[in-house]
Amino acid sequence: MDYKKLYSHVVSRAKASAIRELLKVTAMPEIISFAGGLPAPELFPTKDVADILQTIMKQTPQEALQYGTTEGQKSLKTQLIKMLQETEHITVEPENILMVSASQQALDMSARMFINAGDAILVARPTYLGALQAFQVAGADIIGVESDKDGMIPADVEKKLAALQTEGRPCKFIYVVPDFQNPTGTTISEERRVQILELAKKYGTFILEDSPYRQVRFEGKHLPTFYELDGGAGHVLTLFTFSKVFVPGFRLGFIVGPKDVIARFVILKQAMDLCTSPFLQLATAEYLRRGLLAQHIKEIIECYREKRDLMLETLKKYMPQGVTWTHPEGGLFLWLTLPKHLNSSELLTKAIANKVAFVAGVDFYPECNVFNDMRLNFSYSSKEQIVEGLKRLAQTIKENL
Repeated sequence: MDYKKLYSHVVSRAKASAIRELLKVTAMPEIISFAGGLPAPELFPTKDVADILQTIMKQTPQEALQYGTTEGQKSLKTQLIKMLQETEHITVEPENILMVSASQQALDMSARMFINAGDAILVARPTYLGALQAFQVAGADIIGVESDKDGMIPADVEKKLAALQTEGRPCKFIYVVPDFQNPTGTTISEERRVQILELAKKYGTFILEDSPYRQVRFEGKHLPTFYELDGGAGHVLTLFTFSKVFVPGFRLGFIVGPKDVIARFVILKQAMDLCTSPFLQLATAEYLRRGLLAQHIKEIIECYREKRDLMLETLKKYMPQGVTWTHPEGGLFLWLTLPKHLNSSELLTKAIANKVAFVAGVDFYPECNVFNDMRLNFSYSSKEQIVEGLKRLAQTIKENL
């Protein structure tokens, strides 16, 4: 049977994740990998989770093991409303929240909700690979916006929006990762957030805000979300996840937005998976109710700050002249830029032979036309691995200069 003749257009547009494919290669224990975006497993709150799971099975086993509502469990939404008010100064009601299977499902649903083949959207150059995949599968015309150490450049946002308006084409949304962006680690300044939000209003589009890392801040001022700046006026949808600050294996996240949009998302989700695991929602609700998340985040911040500092110090010590990198104020990643004549994809093969791995930067650009960048993760590796891995990487770069 030749299934190739039967595949849909959606499948033909889907591409394998460069990171997921690379992780298969770097799974060998002798390779030090900076490729994944994995949280440090030694920080997982295993004892608390084990106790909470037992408690749920004793107290509410039928609710935990039964199908749940598509919208999400009431007890978790209650805790989320409280958390958003206290930590983000965001006031919402249960109807403003939809529970999803982590932010990747939220990205896929957003693409299905708003994009028809050929529709234009704006993203930063570079931006999160998982988002690009979701938007590409939907057939979006993904238009890259220039960015620098302070994130998306508003002048280029307006230039691209004005060009689309001249062509008579709407921009469906502007996708942003405002805090400690994946892959660069950069943060959009508050001034630019205000400017970009105003541009969205001016040109009749909205901000799709992806916020998986914002709680993991090491230094600097805690900046308001686009959602807070908008005051819940309906120009922003924000995606949150617990994968980076609690348990990634729970695959639990949520969308915050206008009630009518969330109601549409609910219908879409019903056709996808009916509901996100009630058991894991109840466990997360209990974790929040016990007040355990704030202390856990403090532990994560302390650990990741030390690893980031060590990576920055080691890069400065061993990298050859002409190599530069970002200084993230939080999150899990930094962005390293090679001299322009070097191709990081070609260098990756040589680095793996030298038993160290990274993610080549080309796939983070919607046009796939920049070849001398790479993403490095500092959250997963041990301190010893960070030093030794960067020594190997620096040697590989020097040998190919």
